[in-house]
Amino acid sequence: ILIYSHCFHLYHCSPASTMMVESLDDGLSWSRPRNLSVQLGVKEFAPGPGFGIQKKHHPAKGRLVVCGHGTIEGDGVFCILSDDHGKNWYNGAALKSIPYNQPKKALDFNPDECQPVELPNGSIMINVRNQNNYHCRCRIVVRSLDGGLTLPVDELFFDYNLVDPVVAAGALQKNGVLYFINPSNEKQRVNLTLQWSLTNGSSWEKKALQIWHGPSGYSCITSLNSSSVEDKKFIFAIYEKGHSSYWETISFVKIHLYGGR
Repeated sequence: ILIYSHCFHLYHCSPASTMMVESLDDGLSWSRPRNLSVQLGVKEFAPGPGFGIQKKHHPAKGRLVVCGHGTIEGDGVFCILSDDHGKNWYNGAALKSIPYNQPKKALDFNPDECQPVELPNGSIMINVRNQNNYHCRCRIVVRSLDGGLTLPVDELFFDYNLVDPVVAAGALQKNGVLYFINPSNEKQRVNLTLQWSLTNGSSWEKKALQIWHGPSGYSCITSLNSSSVEDKKFIFAIYEKGHSSYWETISFVKIHLYGGR
């Protein structure tokens, strides 16, 4: 399933629509687009830019969860949910910017692009771009304890270990390890780095893997989740990078988790 936005910024078009296409052959062919706005409404919603998840644990085992962000003034983290494998969708959790639907100033609370992952206890942890550097030049992290229906402020914190230059970043939970990738720098989009946590994000290992030293931008990480022993050894990253500008190329890398080749 691929979820995308049509006419998000209302540029020479209206209204905004949340769209969905499906593939039953690993992306070789795709269904005709479905307009989900009939179910979700026409509020602007930009999914991702990473991936959605299907919950493997209770509560709401099997639920599809796709999170994204809103408009420039009406920004925030918003999630859409499906309990029947994508046939029907409804609006779930919202973590709205402050002040909401109003122009923002520097240091306002303004959560933006995000990546959800499911933790082993069934909660959903969402790693969020801190658009206006509220409280720190680092990532916002918030958890949903009810399968994506709500994002309580009590479950929000700022991860000072994940310094960030305001960018879309990637996160992945694999075999009990939480991985995070971003340009690890407070002000510039450089130094794309992979970090990992053995404590579901409560702490991060001091070791880290530099993937690209130079200009680097948006990134996403994923893995193959078959029963194959080989698939357990690797994760994959796709990211923007360049020598003078971070948008020069898009690169893809296969990362051996145990240092082999």
